[in-house]
Amino acid sequence: MHPLSHIHLSNLIAPSFQLFAEAQMVVTLRLAGMVGLWPVARDEAHRMIAEKAPALIGAAADAQSAALAGQRLDQIMLAAITPLAGAARDNRLRLSAAA
Repeated sequence: MHPLSHIHLSNLIAPSFQLFAEAQMVVTLRLAGMVGLWPVARDEAHRMIAEKAPALIGAAADAQSAALAGQRLDQIMLAAITPLAGAARDNRLRLSAAA
């Protein structure tokens, strides 16, 4: 069996789109907050920058652990996508509740 069959790669579609949609919503809410159209905390600009490195390092560590465990490429990618999508969802919920 080819290591990248269409069935395995289809497992990435929904989580990838979820991450994309959540991240876009967070960007929209933060930009609206920066120009005064949406209520956000005063430290939101600092938080926006401060959370990037830990989130990306954590996702990279999860992907590396999956790779070292011998998992398939789609499983490695899911290991990286899942915590990022969760963080984006948490940010979206926090920012959208500010209204």
